Amino acid sequence: MRKKGCLCKSDPLIFVVRYTTIKDQHQINEEIRDKEVRVISAEGEQLGIMSAAEALRIAEEADLDLVKISPNAVPPVCKIMNYGKFKFEQAKREKENRKNQKVVELKEIYLSMTIDIGDLNVKAKKTLEMLGDGNKVKVSIRMRGRQQAHASMGVDVMRRFFDMLGGKAVMDKEPKTEGRNILMILSPAK
Repeated sequence: MRKKGCLCKSDPLIFVVRYTTIKDQHQINEEIRDKEVRVISAEGEQLGIMSAAEALRIAEEADLDLVKISPNAVPPVCKIMNYGKFKFEQAKREKENRKNQKVVELKEIYLSMTIDIGDLNVKAKKTLEMLGDGNKVKVSIRMRGRQQAHASMGVDVMRRFFDMLGGKAVMDKEPKTEGRNILMILSPAK
């Protein structure tokens, strides 16, 4: 008697093949199975509507690839081009775009309700450095014990801190009490 789930030599083997398409990949050459396609030559001129086989033949005569660039059009649009060169230039453009992209971070500075003027100056200097790098800064005060009864004093400390920045910052979010914390968000002035 055979156990459930065991394979014997007499059992037929079944293979399941799955095809997945990646969104940014184009269909090229033999992968294009449409009856009719609109063809654009390597120089950019319209060759008209023809069968995919005929378009592939023209591309092979020019020693280039047939690439489907607009699959949702009716009929789909294919272009005759050097696909390897196209992918290389596309990757180069994406790399250049990533290099030029500036990521804005949210940095955080902690103050206290009983902070002295010297410490406030040091924190203001550090905040100006962060704002100079193009980052946003979240300024927070954590109230402890009886300080919660005098939250307005913490808001005053925040306003004094903002005044010390000398107009080099813009208040995105006014100082506001949220539970045990007082929060303010600053961004660089333009």
